[in-house]
Amino acid sequence: MDLNRVSLLGRLVRDPEVRTTTTGKTVASVTVATGRVWTDASGVKQEKTEFTPCVLWGKIGEIAGKYLSKGRRVYIEGRLETRDWVGQDGVKKYKTEVIVDNLIMLDAPRGTGAPTQNASPMSAEPSIPVIDVDEEIKVEDIPF
Repeated sequence: MDLNRVSLLGRLVRDPEVRTTTTGKTVASVTVATGRVWTDASGVKQEKTEFTPCVLWGKIGEIAGKYLSKGRRVYIEGRLETRDWVGQDGVKKYKTEVIVDNLIMLDAPRGTGAPTQNASPMSAEPSIPVIDVDEEIKVEDIPF
């Protein structure tokens, strides 16, 4: 049995790029930055950031385009997929991306529902959109 599962918790590097395919399917592309901090053998603190490209298809791509923006914290689950193509220079190129199955927005968008300095954190209710994701999945929409 094999398992291809990715979980990322990080911040968006830029606003989502949303497109529509020739068949009318929505697809969004985002890059998630995830940081790692450790102490090396000599006791020096080290930091490294990974930038992971992610692809969101269909309704989840529409949601990302509407509610996400640069700097937002997200939790993403999905699978790794590598695609290849031949560039204009004739060289075969590869790109590994996370195909997103699940997206959780971890913070409120700027200016919506964030408590002010004078407001009590208990009285501030974030503005969280209600999103209906119960749509029929058609076999022709599955990307594999």
